Amino acid sequence: MKQRTLILLLIFLIFFVISLMSNILGPIIPDLISSFSLSLGLAGFLPFSFFVAYGVMSLPSGLLVEKYREKRILMSAFFLGALGALIFALNPEFQFALISLFIIGVGMAMLQVVINPLLRVAGGEEHFAFNSVLGQLAFGAASFLSPWLYSYLVQNLFSGNDFFLIRMLENWVPESMPWVSVYFLFAVIALLMFLVISRVNFPEVELKSDEKVDLGGDLRRLLRQSKVWLFFLGIFCYVGTEQGIANWVSQYLQDYHGVDPATTGAQVISYFWGLLTVGCLLGLVLLKLMDSKRVLIFFSLGAMGCLGFGLLGSGDMVLVAFALSGFFLSVMWSILISLALNSVDFAHGSLAGILCSGIMGGAVMPLIVGGLADWMGLQSAMFFLFLPLAYIFSVGIWAKPLVSNARVKSLKDLFSKS
Repeated sequence: MKQRTLILLLIFLIFFVISLMSNILGPIIPDLISSFSLSLGLAGFLPFSFFVAYGVMSLPSGLLVEKYREKRILMSAFFLGALGALIFALNPEFQFALISLFIIGVGMAMLQVVINPLLRVAGGEEHFAFNSVLGQLAFGAASFLSPWLYSYLVQNLFSGNDFFLIRMLENWVPESMPWVSVYFLFAVIALLMFLVISRVNFPEVELKSDEKVDLGGDLRRLLRQSKVWLFFLGIFCYVGTEQGIANWVSQYLQDYHGVDPATTGAQVISYFWGLLTVGCLLGLVLLKLMDSKRVLIFFSLGAMGCLGFGLLGSGDMVLVAFALSGFFLSVMWSILISLALNSVDFAHGSLAGILCSGIMGGAVMPLIVGGLADWMGLQSAMFFLFLPLAYIFSVGIWAKPLVSNARVKSLKDLFSKS
């Protein structure tokens, strides 16, 4: 029992580290633009390099896990994370940033594929739903803390702070680019995770039929179904919208409202991720009371409203609106995934691989926004994000799952069953 608990804690830590390394890009984009004298269009290639790795590696990772097993894939993923972070930290130039972010993205994609089946076996299938929520909370906590870590380092490096970690980083980081210190820390964290995992004996994971990836006939059958492509596009639009806001909001606030990206900008992104996590918890309750399609429609409208207020509002309303948009984005991933899986009655493992490839929307949407921003300004360019939100709204109208989400009649029934 003690060994199982330790493995569960390690898995939750892996969720935390994935989020920490994945969601730092938004806060530092203004610094990257400034340090490398980038146009907004070129800056869009930074999230592109990271998230395109998910499109490249999601399906192959499933096959690698079956052949080499979980421990080797976990170690390889963290080795790649450390390598990518170190390449960028030691060579803070734009071209190395692109290479580094792609390598880190490959590692994170591999981790995403391993983590859920491992969590199911380590924690017990009967506790899988509960442990999945705990994993998402760990993921959300890191998303919330990541901008604060960046803010702390930028404000304290080369400021006379005597803390030993600050003084050590000052020996490695250019004074004009204190944000590079984040990637030195990521390299250390990833190496520590590599060493810890190398010492742990993981339980043997036997993949269920709906967790396996089949690149043969099942995949061809799926790809011939239009609804599979429509749900893929839904995931593509969701991740693209999430990253489009998270990656550009700090730069937008700096350009149009004079906000310091190292303080207020980072805080808005932190609250964006924090409220996204809170929204996931509320979503668990709403999905027991309402049809998931109605929840998706309601939250899509809420996200559009927040994005509109953020782009057209003034003063503190803008900060609140952008942060609150995270809350309304919160349930979209889980609802889109469940609607897709419940709309097809075979090859769920291969379907999940196709859907996870849609994470590359996080590569494409920020790139489009950046390209449009060079032409019409960032404020006008961010209105593009209403298009993917409108598509997600439409999913709530046309989706016809074979099985609808189970619901109770009242909150009283919900709590009595729990």
